[in-house]
Amino acid sequence: MTTANKITIIVLAILIAIISLWYGQNHGLLPAAVAPEAEAIDGLFDFMMIIATGLFLLIQGLLIYTAIRFRRKPSDDTDGPPIEGNVALEIVWTGIPTVIVLILSIYSFEVYSTIGGLNPKAAKDEGPQPVAEETQSEQGLMASASDYLALGLGESPANQAKNLTPLSIDVNAIQYAFLFTYPDTGVVASELHVPVGQPIQLNISAGDVIHAFWVPQLRLKQDAIPGREAQLSFTPEKPGTYPIICAELCGPYHGAMKTNLIIESQQDYEAWLQQQQVAQSESLDNAVALENSNSLLTPYANQLGVNQQLLDELKAYSQ
Repeated sequence: MTTANKITIIVLAILIAIISLWYGQNHGLLPAAVAPEAEAIDGLFDFMMIIATGLFLLIQGLLIYTAIRFRRKPSDDTDGPPIEGNVALEIVWTGIPTVIVLILSIYSFEVYSTIGGLNPKAAKDEGPQPVAEETQSEQGLMASASDYLALGLGESPANQAKNLTPLSIDVNAIQYAFLFTYPDTGVVASELHVPVGQPIQLNISAGDVIHAFWVPQLRLKQDAIPGREAQLSFTPEKPGTYPIICAELCGPYHGAMKTNLIIESQQDYEAWLQQQQVAQSESLDNAVALENSNSLLTPYANQLGVNQQLLDELKAYSQ
């Protein structure tokens, strides 16, 4: 190989590295991250994009170069020389992917540990206690694989270090809605309201078929399985309204199973909570009156499926 060819290869390698690093950090493929857990996952995704972009440019460049450089000449109908085996090349294209996969595995393991994946049972403690890193690692490694599948992601070690008690919220997924129950106040809502900066623990279950709780801005997704409860923890950082989507096919109206995650200030959250407590203290009998013959909605009650039996069931559920 001539000196000119070596210089050309070095320049191309540097150019590919620069493009890969830039695009890996500026791809714009993900929505805004609203929690530290999401930022940790974004770092892993960016790293994967850097590697993927570099491999794409390298492989596609070689294919294009080969197609042009070794194309059949118009006056040449002969076959090319037979070439078989290249041990060094085979070692290279086997060793490089192996190293890449190993690096990504270690990085993924670290991110999963950072967001609480290795310590799911911490969310069940009466109160998070500061624990040394060595103790956390030992406890995480002792948890069984079945616990990880059943419990989802537990409390982040960062929250344990801050000694913050998570706000516990029960999530019940049914066809075709999410119901959020705040055990401390008894409030039941169709939207998830949380205060900014407060660690949140979601206790996720399903009432009929398998659903999935997914918030793209949190980068977190957890299956809701009938008869099993899963925990999902996060700490919201950026106020705003973000979509909650069912990511598991659950029936003909699966596409409409959506609601909102509303991250707000502590004052706004407490005001909303008080409003819900006042509103839900009203009797359902006062909220919907089928007996009122003067109501414009009464003639349509049966068509809408609203009857006394349904009201009784709703009343029993709210109690």
